[in-house]
Amino acid sequence: MKSPLTTNEPPRIWDPDEITVTEPATIRRAITAASIGNVTEWYDFGVYAYFEPVISRVFFAGLDHAVATIAAFGLFAIAFLVRPFGGMFFGPLADRIGRTRVLAITMILMALGTFAIGCIPDPAAIGMLAPLFLLLARLVQGFSTGGEYGSAMTFIAEYAPDRRRGYLGSWLEFGTFAGYLLGAATVTLVSAALSPEDLVSWGWRLPFFVALPLGFVGIYLRMRLGDTPAFRQMQEDAARVQKERKGRHEFRDVLRLWPFMLVCTGLVVAWNVTNYMLTSYMPTYVSDTLPAMGDDGISSGASQVIQIVVMAVALVTIPLLGKLSDRIGRKPVAMAGAIGLVVLALPMILLIRSETPVTVFLGLLMMGLLLICFSATMPSTLPSLFPTHVRAGGLSIAFNVAISLFCGTTSLAVGTLVSATGDLNWPAYYLIAAGVVGIISLILLNEPNGQRMWGSAPSAVDHEEALLIYAGQGGGEPGHLSRT
Repeated sequence: MKSPLTTNEPPRIWDPDEITVTEPATIRRAITAASIGNVTEWYDFGVYAYFEPVISRVFFAGLDHAVATIAAFGLFAIAFLVRPFGGMFFGPLADRIGRTRVLAITMILMALGTFAIGCIPDPAAIGMLAPLFLLLARLVQGFSTGGEYGSAMTFIAEYAPDRRRGYLGSWLEFGTFAGYLLGAATVTLVSAALSPEDLVSWGWRLPFFVALPLGFVGIYLRMRLGDTPAFRQMQEDAARVQKERKGRHEFRDVLRLWPFMLVCTGLVVAWNVTNYMLTSYMPTYVSDTLPAMGDDGISSGASQVIQIVVMAVALVTIPLLGKLSDRIGRKPVAMAGAIGLVVLALPMILLIRSETPVTVFLGLLMMGLLLICFSATMPSTLPSLFPTHVRAGGLSIAFNVAISLFCGTTSLAVGTLVSATGDLNWPAYYLIAAGVVGIISLILLNEPNGQRMWGSAPSAVDHEEALLIYAGQGGGEPGHLSRT
């Protein structure tokens, strides 16, 4: 199951001066610049998720509580509908004008979209225009996020040396968890410092304002860097690229990679169903769904504290697993997560249903540890599925279609199934299905660890390693799907 695009890349010996060697300081700046976008994106996620009750009161004060809650979650979910359009726009654009420029654009849009929510006039003054402005801001956030993550994964993967790509790529997800924790902590501090009246009146705006300075920091870091070595190499070899692409469109090239797109989609489903189950559905399941269905559950405050502790544990563990994947491979780490979902999903949910803070913590911690088996490996695995000239586009499209159709809808789908059937174990069944999808996708994937990126020269830590790669027959073939 090999892409037609790979048949035009014959094996070759790479001379030492053709092998990419990037200064460690430049790599560190690249990782920081890419990760800061994820901090901003998930900062918004944390702020909106934790402020959902306040947003319901502010923007939907005249509605029934249940209807207002649904409306607030609906505005949160609406961003997922436009993410594929953002991916289809920004991904191919990054393949044409460069990863750095697109990441600067998406950073600006994300920061402005979050900041704009805090600037919306008082709903008492402008009526229904207020939720409409909130809708518009969420659409801007979703559109920019659609281009942000795929381009950021591409950016880091193309900067990273081949044998350190797992560790360096894992810092992108470190930014994800750091942003969520920052958002949760900011909301917690603002809520503790202000009275409920002040919080509803004006205090809810403060966490959204923080996004603007975060955005300025991200733009500054990103604009200090040139584009990735792989993209510059592609530009320097423009005559060959033009010959390859003559009479063809990038979307057509991406469609030719449909086996790779399917495997990418499957890996994203296993990864992000688990992600949204933990970060989006579990807080509601623990504090609202279980009590409503006859179980005791735990308080909302206890649920928030447990969630923050679990995310903090994940935060410090992700780089360790990323480094482990550079030693033993991406597939063993990710396969442990996929098999764990199948085997441990039901025990996790039963622990959570035991209704004590300790058992809830243990169940959520198990889920979090399985999640980071994907979070630590996917940022370095998914970019390896696509050649340089369509990498950002193919990755962004596959990633965001999977998020929009299968992952962002996790809370809605599981919540509906639980309500319709009365079976509180549906989160486990859903995770088992995601694990099966992940196992199948990983079986079809050849190990990318230590391999050069498809369509790019090998990348070494230093000149000594470049000489070793040269002596070792040119660094091997790029990662691809297995032919079995």
